[in-house]
Amino acid sequence: MQGSKHYAGATPSWVIWQLLSRYTRTGDTVIDPMCGSGTTLDVCKDLDRNGTGFDLCPSRDDIEHADARAIPRPDRSADFVFVDPPYSTHIDYSDDPDCIGKLDAAGDDGGKAYYDAMRQVIAEIDRVLKPRRYMGLYVSDSWRKRKGKKEKPGAVMGGSFMPIGFELFSIMRQHFEPVDIVCVARKNDKLVRGNWRKSAIEENFFLRGFTYCFIMKKP
Repeated sequence: MQGSKHYAGATPSWVIWQLLSRYTRTGDTVIDPMCGSGTTLDVCKDLDRNGTGFDLCPSRDDIEHADARAIPRPDRSADFVFVDPPYSTHIDYSDDPDCIGKLDAAGDDGGKAYYDAMRQVIAEIDRVLKPRRYMGLYVSDSWRKRKGKKEKPGAVMGGSFMPIGFELFSIMRQHFEPVDIVCVARKNDKLVRGNWRKSAIEENFFLRGFTYCFIMKKP
């Protein structure tokens, strides 16, 4: 078992395994500044990498308390950084008011607070990553139905689409060179449930069955 399947928003361990197998070597230092259930640390242990995880709300003793906007590590100290950030407010990660997951990517500010926070996270990743080494960011877009909005079947639904993936990709391009963009099939059981499919047809929205994995290299 790598990480916890009961942790809301846990990263699939095989995604991290693929990245570390391809872009790191035995003994490399790997940092996860939003470590969640600790999946990255478990994969690092199995692959003989030196993993360090941080989180505002640590779920385990081996995860250090820290804000991803201020990673407590020296400049150019990481061989690889993996991050799975909040996708706006779709999961309530903690009661900490500083949690980026409380910032709405479709808020009244147009998502400015959320993207400003992620700019700080990405700048910190740039700071701690060694030159010519890699990072991976795992993220999904989001769509939210407008509260109280009821449409006729087949009508265009009222709601907010948040292109979080490519907004963050645009920010990363200011620091890193793109290596690849992978669409990871989530195989979410919810997508095949009859009530979800029925709602998607009646309310005219797409069921999102993939997550982006952006792979970037520091020049």
